[in-house]
Amino acid sequence: MKKLISILLLSTIVFHSHGQNKPNIILIYLDDLGVGDVGAYQKGTLKTPNFDKIAKGGVRFTNAYATSATCTPSRFALLTGKYPWRNPKAKILAGDAPLIIDTASMTLPKMLKKAGYKTAVVGKWHLGLGNGTIDWNTAIQENPNDVGFDESFIMAATTDRVPTVYIQNRQVVGLQASDPLYVSYEKNFPNQPTALSNPELMTKQKWHHGHNQSVHNGIPRIGFMKGGKSALWVDEEMTNVFLEKTLNFIEQNHQANQPFFLYYALQQPHVPRVPNPAFVGKSGMGPRGDAILEADWAVGEVLKKLEATGMDKNTLILFSSDNGPVLNDGYHDEAVEKLGKHDPFAGLRGGKYSLFEGGAKVPLLAYWKGTIQPAVSNALVCQLDFLTSLSNMLHVSIPQNDGLDFMNVFLGKSNKVAKS
Repeated sequence: MKKLISILLLSTIVFHSHGQNKPNIILIYLDDLGVGDVGAYQKGTLKTPNFDKIAKGGVRFTNAYATSATCTPSRFALLTGKYPWRNPKAKILAGDAPLIIDTASMTLPKMLKKAGYKTAVVGKWHLGLGNGTIDWNTAIQENPNDVGFDESFIMAATTDRVPTVYIQNRQVVGLQASDPLYVSYEKNFPNQPTALSNPELMTKQKWHHGHNQSVHNGIPRIGFMKGGKSALWVDEEMTNVFLEKTLNFIEQNHQANQPFFLYYALQQPHVPRVPNPAFVGKSGMGPRGDAILEADWAVGEVLKKLEATGMDKNTLILFSSDNGPVLNDGYHDEAVEKLGKHDPFAGLRGGKYSLFEGGAKVPLLAYWKGTIQPAVSNALVCQLDFLTSLSNMLHVSIPQNDGLDFMNVFLGKSNKVAKS
């Protein structure tokens, strides 16, 4: 008993020795962002000052990996600490697929709730919803709120898949009972146009491969959708919508003096790449480059918020991507033609979907002002280890999983994993 009390006192001293209480934790997770897309890695030509601010003020990892070369498996491992190959359902999901995380299992947000954190996810989900049959017009069960998130504001899957609506906690946002929403990945609804039957509807982007079903906002998608017109998102506004929710969550918890965990899952630069008009043409690389600049701006707004409230000194930021980059991913958007000398793959073989290294090697940055000293680390690290590492830092007991304790590595104090 005396030994246990000593350990608890020591953990308290460790936090206070850094002038900190429990740090807020923000996990910034981009979609298909390559190592070379972050300016600080000096492998490409895009200018990303806000990504670089995190990189130069913290630890920039040169040997970091997602668990997979596609998004759903990587996100599953990120939140559960389990290899995705243990779950045969952990593959690229349809927009109406059931939740693939067991609601009884330990997750990153559940662990942080045990540690006293308020938890939220904003942005891309793509881990399934419901139990196999979803009525989008009623409360959606088995969603992020059932795996540890107090608050959620998400898209169900990806921007190129239906339904193209936001979901706040259990409800589709803005849906009207007089115009219900229906979704199918098996067959189209009677008399509903598609990119094949009505190509004139494709006023903003045209499909190159695989995206020729329902058309919304002038963009063809994967899957079929009917109704719900009052709830449909506008792609050009998505970054601002997610950013507003993110900043509000930060401010609310700042006012409440409440430690928080925010999983900020940006949609960029996944297809369709449809940045706000303010960023169109800014990169010179077409929509993909413009979307990355838009994401960099949004991250900068989060950094400004933390600095304005003084929370930057008590916030751990982990920045990464779910898999390697891809250029032509189903739309005619000039990602290949306008690439120029930019190298999102950072010289690696392969990219998204690939078994080669470029499929899973990702940018990874760790930033905690005043606690993490600027450094470049060649330590071999993986997103799989976030759950175990953070649980050990916060002294929260969790069931054994596939992750290891790399917290000292993420904090820039070591290049070696802790002994198990």
